[in-house]
Amino acid sequence: MAASPARERSASTGLLSIGQVLARLTPDFPDLTSSKLRFLEVQGIVTPSRTESGYRKFSASDIERLRIGLTLQRDHYLPLSVIREQLDEAAERGESASLLPPPSITPAPRRYRRDELLAAAGAGPQLLNDAISTGVIVAQESYPETVLTLLRGLVALDRHGIEPRHLRSLRQGAEREVALIESAMSALLRRTDTASRAKASELAPELVGKIDEVRSLFIKDALSRILS
Repeated sequence: MAASPARERSASTGLLSIGQVLARLTPDFPDLTSSKLRFLEVQGIVTPSRTESGYRKFSASDIERLRIGLTLQRDHYLPLSVIREQLDEAAERGESASLLPPPSITPAPRRYRRDELLAAAGAGPQLLNDAISTGVIVAQESYPETVLTLLRGLVALDRHGIEPRHLRSLRQGAEREVALIESAMSALLRRTDTASRAKASELAPELVGKIDEVRSLFIKDALSRILS
């Protein structure tokens, strides 16, 4: 049975519709749209209530979370997952989201110059040169933590005679797996709506995990034949 207009008005007293939220926030965030609002809901930045007819209704605290979250994303380029965690932690402490510490004190991801990378990984210059020349590592002016982890792995493998050139096929295999995942998600990737993009972002790591499981089983099976 449809909710009566009176009940809808009573349930939403003091709350704002999507249109009212946009009217309040778009002066500061002109790129904000109803689609982005729904995407922010999917990402957990805000959780509006619903009327019996299914319409979203936003409270004052919802507006505050949106304003702070959009500011952190626009001015400090923080990923939504980090923004959500900070907002949730503030809520658990019973603090206003506006009391969050300035994002400028959040350390930026560490990057390493070539000499720093070699020292941190305990690698020799030739090993890094070989990794770059074989395409296992891409040459850069500075390197992220992921490359440091990779180089440490290469150092450990090199001790057993496994050189970067031996791992070129692994890099190529990874690229083929990405192409396989991209093909599996092609229907989602062709869509431009935020819900499809959000679903693709959730599906990709799931597919990666399943491929890792299958690859691990293949390797264990092959090793069992060698060791038996």
